[in-house]
Amino acid sequence: MGMRILARALKPGDETVIVAGWVNSRRDHGGLIFVDLRDYTGVVQLVVDPEVGEAFKLAESLRDEFVIEVRGVVRERAEGLKNPNIETGDIEIAVSELRLLNKSEALPVPTHDDAPLAGEELRLKYRFLDLRRPKMQKILAARARYYKFMRDYMESQEFIEVVTPILANSSPEGARDFLVPSRIHQGKFYALPQAPQQFKQLLMVGGVPRYYQIAACFRDEDPRADRLYGDFYQLDLEMSFVEDGEEVRRMMEPLMVKLVTEFAGKKLVTDPAKIRRIAYAEAMEVYGTDKPDLRYGMELVDLTEDLRGTEFAVFSKAEVVKAICVRGGAGLSRSQIDGFTKIAERNGAGGLPYIKCVADGKYEQGVRINFNSEFSVKDDLIKIMSSPISKFLSFEELRIIGDKLDLRPGDLAVFGADSREVVNKVLGGLRIAFADHFGLKNPDEVALCWVVDFPFYEWNDGEKKLDFGHNPFSMPKGGLEALEKTEDKLTILADQYDMVMNGYEICSGAVRNHNPEIMYKAFGVLGYDKKYVEEKFGGMLNAFKFGAPPHAGCAFGVDRIFMILEGTENIRDIIAFPKNGSGVDLMMNSPSNVDKKMISELGLQLKPDLD
Repeated sequence: MGMRILARALKPGDETVIVAGWVNSRRDHGGLIFVDLRDYTGVVQLVVDPEVGEAFKLAESLRDEFVIEVRGVVRERAEGLKNPNIETGDIEIAVSELRLLNKSEALPVPTHDDAPLAGEELRLKYRFLDLRRPKMQKILAARARYYKFMRDYMESQEFIEVVTPILANSSPEGARDFLVPSRIHQGKFYALPQAPQQFKQLLMVGGVPRYYQIAACFRDEDPRADRLYGDFYQLDLEMSFVEDGEEVRRMMEPLMVKLVTEFAGKKLVTDPAKIRRIAYAEAMEVYGTDKPDLRYGMELVDLTEDLRGTEFAVFSKAEVVKAICVRGGAGLSRSQIDGFTKIAERNGAGGLPYIKCVADGKYEQGVRINFNSEFSVKDDLIKIMSSPISKFLSFEELRIIGDKLDLRPGDLAVFGADSREVVNKVLGGLRIAFADHFGLKNPDEVALCWVVDFPFYEWNDGEKKLDFGHNPFSMPKGGLEALEKTEDKLTILADQYDMVMNGYEICSGAVRNHNPEIMYKAFGVLGYDKKYVEEKFGGMLNAFKFGAPPHAGCAFGVDRIFMILEGTENIRDIIAFPKNGSGVDLMMNSPSNVDKKMISELGLQLKPDLD
């Protein structure tokens, strides 16, 4: 039997029990040998007396991570020897028999949570050992409960779980496909699905009212801390006879709220009954990103019109001037501000103008100031608005800045002055950097919002042409008329929506384009003819000609959500067998070379420099 019974049910005086696990530690105490035995449920103490003969002799040779099985009797520990820090701290097992199941070599990585953590590369190489850590065991068990929690909700809402194909066709989903060459049809390729997009829409045409699955998805994207390389999972869903994305949003909000509050036990700092809908344009203007973290403020304040006639050339020559107020930021040192300046420069800024609001004896730290009535001359104002740029700004301009930013003694105002796109990017990046520096991202708090009304098209700088902004299968708001009559195609909006959790995009969805005529036109705007559309999406187009219902859906990134709920910023920490930051599985040594015969059977030939 496993140790679950020991940890939660065994009492002193129980009959003989058999338990098995790993040696967590061994201690010799005055003739007695104490062994802490561990499995996925926890640790229990074994006591081996010299009188048990062979068992004692074997116990003397035990080392950490040896695998053993023991037979013994459960008894209460002596007073003063109980351990309140573990679940089995009141009991121990007096061993009568001991059997060695397997030995272990010296460990390259620790299996104890209280030991110094090895580097990630080493832990991933020996992931099978790293998984023995109690923290990792808890994460794996929590992830199983997490999947069940989602499935229970979806089935309570009458969604039907359907598994879609893994070997599929290549599709423009916004990332590179993983291609699988066909041996039978040489020269042709399958693609691992970036998402089950086409299949789930075909299920709607097939009469499935509500579909879902926890789907495996594959994208050849560069890895990063919040995105796995290669394969990941999403809660994928679709609803038929839906023409408004709001219906999907209302359906899925309760699940996200329950995951935060009931499953993870975290505090939801946004109103669960009225989760905000923020237009994409507003998100970019106010937060500098389409993934705003609403756990903290620091909104971007537009000062363009207020500073239109300023003599400060950096502001007067800019298309847009904005600023953010950093509470407590006046205490930053010059070197720290230089560090933030480098962040701004990496995002396209030429520098970082700033103003420190300081206490001058008249005003206390954090006290609100009435800039419109409490100052009569610029010299008095400059005393509390300390900055290299204050002398270039007029008395009225300084008052407007102080008033609009609600500057208080101890605060810092930082400015962005450039094109609208650059300013939003610079201040959006600084907003996140300041939040990190001042510890404003409370891991026990969760903020949710929906970002809606994304541009249907966007300008592709690299190829100097229009491209789809989000998803080619989405319905443009206004339908065919919008595509035909809107002169500036960049102003066309899509009925698309993302859910954002703590600054991470955790969901993307849309009302689908189920009309072949609209689909032809949507691609036609980008220069693709009907033949191209039919070659790429022939299966869907053919299905849409036979009574396709309106439908909408979305997909939640279950790995990323779980990462947030677990309070970690590295998504690889919550995956059993992740690849490293370079997309390599160090444990299984993949990707790897394959036999040339296999390559030849596929009708392929490697470049000479790859042989």
